Amino acid sequence: MSDTIQDDMAGGGERGTRFWHDPAMPHVESRRACASRACYRPHSHPTWSIGAVDAGRSRFSADRVGTVPIGPGTLVFVPAGHVHACNPEPGAAWSYQMLHLDDRWVRRVLSMPVALRGDAQVLSGHRVGLSHDPARYARFCALNDLLFSAAPVATKDRALQAFLVEGLVGAAAIEPLAQAVQLAPVALVPVMQVLQSAQVPVPLAELAAVAGMNRYRLIRVFRAATGMTPHAWWLNDRINQGRMHLRAGRAIAEVAHGLGFSDQSHFQRMFKAHAGATPGCYR
Repeated sequence: MSDTIQDDMAGGGERGTRFWHDPAMPHVESRRACASRACYRPHSHPTWSIGAVDAGRSRFSADRVGTVPIGPGTLVFVPAGHVHACNPEPGAAWSYQMLHLDDRWVRRVLSMPVALRGDAQVLSGHRVGLSHDPARYARFCALNDLLFSAAPVATKDRALQAFLVEGLVGAAAIEPLAQAVQLAPVALVPVMQVLQSAQVPVPLAELAAVAGMNRYRLIRVFRAATGMTPHAWWLNDRINQGRMHLRAGRAIAEVAHGLGFSDQSHFQRMFKAHAGATPGCYR
């Protein structure tokens, strides 16, 4: 099990950032941040994200949603593939918790159909939502306490499944922030596959040829489907791959080189902008 603590106010705007991950439960990763000033650029994950605000105030923004102020006791639900960001009020700090759950595992537990797609980050068609229910917030905190504890893996996994099965994700008390979006057009799947395998940015003209459309239409269709331009999506995918490699214990320099970053410092800057922590803290 990995449970790391980092105090990095001077270098990263984080105080007491903790990550939890257990190879015996590869479908979940948890994070706690206390008095954080770190900011995220808009990003997406191939996982479901469930976040809780513990202290301070922040601004949650998501594609097709806009910006919504949230405070202590709020839970935020972001299905896989949705572009979002959550940052503290300017000049302030906040404390929060975040769970990342494997998309296919969530769908299996909740008996959801697996979306037909060639890539894990194509939008899932489910809604971004909020909950202000104190009981649900307390339940989330208890679950995260359990994950960070020395309890048996089986106990943690049962609690996590119960948290989902008993309706937390799909409950009526969750306020939807936007209408469910449709799956990305099939024409974009090969474009995403090209981007995923590319070590360097791919010229827009080349991507347009793969999609069978002109450059301007590709940008419009791609942004409508993913909330990002092709280049931003490629960079976001690099960071998500980087998280996976770092979680596996690979060296930061090796990961940066393998993902095509010009140098380790470039990787560190981009990783922190997307993940809110340095690669060293995350690893």
